[in-house]
This record gives sequence, C-alpha cells and structure tokens, in this order.
Amino acid sequence: MRKVLKTAIQDDPQISNLLERMPDDVSQSFSEKQLTCLKVALASRQWGQHKIDLRGTFKWFHYRYYFVVLAGKNRRELSAREQELSQWIKALIVGGFILFSWALGLLSLYLLKSALGINLFGDFSLGIWDWFKALFA
Repeated sequence: MRKVLKTAIQDDPQISNLLERMPDDVSQSFSEKQLTCLKVALASRQWGQHKIDLRGTFKWFHYRYYFVVLAGKNRRELSAREQELSQWIKALIVGGFILFSWALGLLSLYLLKSALGINLFGDFSLGIWDWFKALFA
C-alpha cells in the first residue's frame, strides 16, 4: 500500500467528509484543482442565515420524515406574477384584520350595552349576553 501525501484542500472538512464516503481508488484520483472546484460547488449550495431555521425529523408508522422551515428576508427579485400574488395576499390579510377588528369592536359594544342594561329592541335578544354571563358564572 502506497502512502499518499495529503494536500491542503484534502484537509478541508467538507472535502475530507466527501472523500471519506468514496472508495479509496476514486477519492485518490481527484486532482487538487478538481477538489477545489468541488469545494466551490458544495459551498454554493449551502443555505444562508435565516431568522427562522427550524429542522427536525419525526417517525410515522415505519418511515422517518424530515421537515425544514426557513423564513427570513426575501432577497430574490420577484416575477410580475409573484408580485401580483403578493399584493393579493397582503390585501386579504389586511381585509381579514379589518373585518376581525370590526367584529370584535361590535361584540364589545354589544356586551357593554347589555352590561349597562340598555335594550334597543323590546323583547329581542341575540343571546350573546346570556352566553357571556354563563361563562363567568
């Protein structure tokens, strides 16, 4: 067995990990230039830093599944279709928030009216006040 001198690129953790997973005859056939190109290709595939980086695995029946949730600032250029979709989603979120706030405000006013004993319509009730009182009884 002949002893092969390790080059500086072979000491790199990424490259040494890659070479360890190959048969010896294949791993020793790479030139230093080829290993450098492999390192550049591997480095370009790594994910950047994200505000939210959640990774994990779980077992379900006889299989193991993995999940990755990444979130952060979008640095890509959006296509026209993506920009239009983004505007629609923003409008739906804002509209939903306004609708929810409006309904919560009306509910609060109705509960306040009922707590003060103000009856706008003679013998009519929505039953919300009775339900609310039953929650705390």
